[in-house]
Amino acid sequence: MSIIAVIPARYQSTRFPGKPLAIIDGKSMIQRVYEQAIKVKALDKVVVATDDDRIFEHCNSLNINVVMTSVDHNNGTERITEVVKKENQSFDYVLNIQGDEPFVHIEQIANLCEIISSSKYDIATLAKEISDEAEINSPNTVKLVISNGGKALYFSRYGIPYERNAGHRLMYKHIGMYAFKYNVLLELESLKPSILELSESLEQLRWLENDYTIGVAKTEFESFGIDTPEDINSALKKIKR
Repeated sequence: MSIIAVIPARYQSTRFPGKPLAIIDGKSMIQRVYEQAIKVKALDKVVVATDDDRIFEHCNSLNINVVMTSVDHNNGTERITEVVKKENQSFDYVLNIQGDEPFVHIEQIANLCEIISSSKYDIATLAKEISDEAEINSPNTVKLVISNGGKALYFSRYGIPYERNAGHRLMYKHIGMYAFKYNVLLELESLKPSILELSESLEQLRWLENDYTIGVAKTEFESFGIDTPEDINSALKKIKR
């Protein structure tokens, strides 16, 4: 069994241009993500995928494995697919680790490796129980419903499931990391945007609509994605509590 993790890192961002290079407590964001990933023993290789010379040179200066990719990709999944196609060796599984989560826990990455290598699912991802009411009503927090067997049934920006009967609510938010079977990742490249995906602006709905199974590992660890410069200070305060 062999696993590669790819960390997509784009320079362009509407709310935070150049955020992979943002310095957080002495280290760049992309450096922090990479250093967390390489701690996971189940990973055979970790690579940063970028379309920007500045990020490429920064990674080179830190001896971080980095690959230059096309500027024409629509999402991180397309970018990691280009990377694995360029690899000289084959892998059984591929992880997509978000480049804007500098405080990702190694346990979360290890959980993804474990669930995808079980061979029960085509794709694997993470979820955490929601405890903050504001997240339920926020379209920026993606919610999901999970079967008793641990399979994702649906993802939505809406607060699902609807609580018709009080006292029966158990809601999960999506933690946006993925693991793929290698052959499945290559198949996804040919899928066209789907109705549900276009409605919710969630790529994973394209996969569900095309009958790919997504296994979900539940995590107790919080996710701190960085979308704005202000998010850095907020995340630092939370991890130093």
